Amino acid sequence: MGRRVPMWQVLLCVVFTLGIICYSIFFSYGEAHMPMILAAAFVAIVGALNGWKWSVMEKGMVQGISRSMQANLILLTVGILVSTWKAGGIIPSMIYYGLNIISPAIFLVTAALLCTIISFVIGSSYTTAGTIGVAMIGIAIGLGINPALAAGAVVSGAYTGDKMSPMSDTTNMAPAVSGSNIFDHIKHMVWTVVPSYVIALVLWFILGRSAAPSGEIQMEMKDILQDAIQNEFTVSPFLMLPVLFLLAAVVLKIPALPAMFVGVVMGLFCMGIVQDIPVVDWFNIMHYGYESISSDIPLSGEYTVASVVGGGGFNGMLWTVSIVLCSMSFAGVLEATGMLGQLVEKILKVAKTNGLLIMTTVLTCLFINILCADQYLAIILPGRMYKTAFEDRKLKNKNLSRCLEDSGTLTSPLIPWNVCGATMKGFLGQPTIAYAPYAFVNYICPIISIIYGFTGFTIEKMTDEEYEKMLEARRAEEEAAQRELEA
Repeated sequence: MGRRVPMWQVLLCVVFTLGIICYSIFFSYGEAHMPMILAAAFVAIVGALNGWKWSVMEKGMVQGISRSMQANLILLTVGILVSTWKAGGIIPSMIYYGLNIISPAIFLVTAALLCTIISFVIGSSYTTAGTIGVAMIGIAIGLGINPALAAGAVVSGAYTGDKMSPMSDTTNMAPAVSGSNIFDHIKHMVWTVVPSYVIALVLWFILGRSAAPSGEIQMEMKDILQDAIQNEFTVSPFLMLPVLFLLAAVVLKIPALPAMFVGVVMGLFCMGIVQDIPVVDWFNIMHYGYESISSDIPLSGEYTVASVVGGGGFNGMLWTVSIVLCSMSFAGVLEATGMLGQLVEKILKVAKTNGLLIMTTVLTCLFINILCADQYLAIILPGRMYKTAFEDRKLKNKNLSRCLEDSGTLTSPLIPWNVCGATMKGFLGQPTIAYAPYAFVNYICPIISIIYGFTGFTIEKMTDEEYEKMLEARRAEEEAAQRELEA
C-alpha cells in the first residue's frame, strides 16, 4: 500500500486526463479510447511515485472492469437482439406503421413522438436521428417550418426514447455502474421523463401552430422508405408481439438478460417463419448485423434505406464495450490509489443534504460532458464517484442511476463540441446552438431531477433491512478486494 497522494497531484491527474481527452476529440482521431488508456498510465505513474505497487493498481483495474461485466454482457446481447429484430421485420414494421402518424397540423409533436417510438424500439438515438430525423428535416423544409425547430424535436424525441429503452447502451450502463436494476431504473425515470415530455409536447404544439405551415407536404422520403420496407420485408401488426413482450418484461421485472434472450429467440422465429431467412444465415446476422438489400435506395444525403433497416449485431456493440473497459480501467487505478476517494471527499463537502447531493451529481455529469465531450464518461465516472455517498444516505441506487441519465445522457447533444452534439449537427444539418433551445426535454428533465432532490418527491430510501443488507454486501466486497490485493 502506498501513501496518500497530495491533492495537487490528484488535480494534475484530472487536468491531464481532461486535457488529453479534449485534445483527442478536437485535434486528433476524435475518440476517447486511447486518451483513457494513456490517462490510466499517467495516474499509475503518479501512484507509483507515491509508493503504490503495480500489483495493487493492476488489481484495481481488473476489479473496475469486473464491475462493468454485467453491463457489457447486456450490451452485447442488445446488439444480437437488434440484428434479429431488424432481420425479422419487427423494427421495420414499427418504422412503417410509425411513419403513418405524420400529420401536417401537429408536425413538431408528431416528429418528436415518432422519433421517441423508434428510438425506444431500436435503443439508438444516433440511428433514429440520422435516418428518420433526416427525413423529418426534409419534410419540415417542405412545409416551410424552421428546420431548427424540427431538429430540436427530433433530438429530444430520439434521446427520450433512447434513455427509456432497455436496448439502449446508456440505459444499461447507468444502473450497472450505480448498482441498480435496469427495469427498476426505467420505471423510476418515468417520474422525471413524463412531466418533462408533457411540457415539451405542449411547447412544440404551440410553436408548431404558430409556424403556420403552408403548401403541400413533401412526403417523398416517407413514401420511399415505406415502399422499400414493403419490398424487403413482410410487414404485419403481429410482428409487434415481441415489442409487447419486452414492455411486459419491464412491468413484470423479468431480469434483463433472460428477457432479451427470449426476445432474440422471438426475433429468430420471425426471421425464419415470417421473413423466410435460411437458418444458415442466422449466425452471421447475429454476429455482424443485418445487411439490407436497400443500400442503393437513397433517403437524404449519404443516408439510405439500409441505414434505417440494417445494422445491429454483436460486433456493432464492441465499440461501446471497449470504451467501458477503457474508462473502468482508468477509474480502477484512480480508485485503487485513493485519488477518486479524495476527489469525492472534496466535492461531497458541499453536498450536505440529499438535495445538494443530487444537484452535485447532475452538475458533475454536465461538467464531464462539457470537458470530456463523451456521454459514456459522464455516466460511468459520476456513477462510480457517488455510489457510496448515495448508499450512506440510505438512498436507493435507482435514484443515482436516474440522475446519471437525466443529466449524463440528455445534456450530451446540447454541447457543440460533445461527440453527441457534433453528431446531431452532422445528421440534421443544423448547428447545435440553433436546435438546442428547442430540445426541451434535454434541459427540462435535469432541472426537474434537481427539484425532486430538494423536495424529496420520488426520492426513494432504503429500509433498515435493505440498508443492513447493503452494508454487509459492501463489507464482503471490500474484504474480498483486500484479500485479492494482499494475495
